[in-house]
Amino acid sequence: MNEECREAQIMKPQIHLGKCEGAGDCAEVCPYDVFEIRKATETERADFNLKERIKSFVHGHKKGFVVKAGDCHACALCVKACPEKAIKLVRYLQD
Repeated sequence: MNEECREAQIMKPQIHLGKCEGAGDCAEVCPYDVFEIRKATETERADFNLKERIKSFVHGHKKGFVVKAGDCHACALCVKACPEKAIKLVRYLQD
C-alpha cells in the first residue's frame, strides 16, 4: 500500500461547529460527498460559547457535518476551501 493511500485511511475531516457558518464550500469542493450542510440541533449547539451561539443564530444555525468520513481520501480540499478555517484533518483509530 502506498503512503498516500495509508494516510487517507487514517486521516478524516473534523469540523469545529462553533466556527462553521454553513457556507457550504466544503461540500462543493469535496469529490467524495463527505459533507452535508444542515441546521444544527439544540443538542449539537449546546457547548457553544456566547460568541459561537450568536454567530450560529445569525447564520440560521446552518453548519457543515461530516456524514461519510469513511469515503474521505484526505485530499484536504475542504480544509483549503473553508472560509472560517473550521475544518482540519485529524488522525483517527481504525477498528
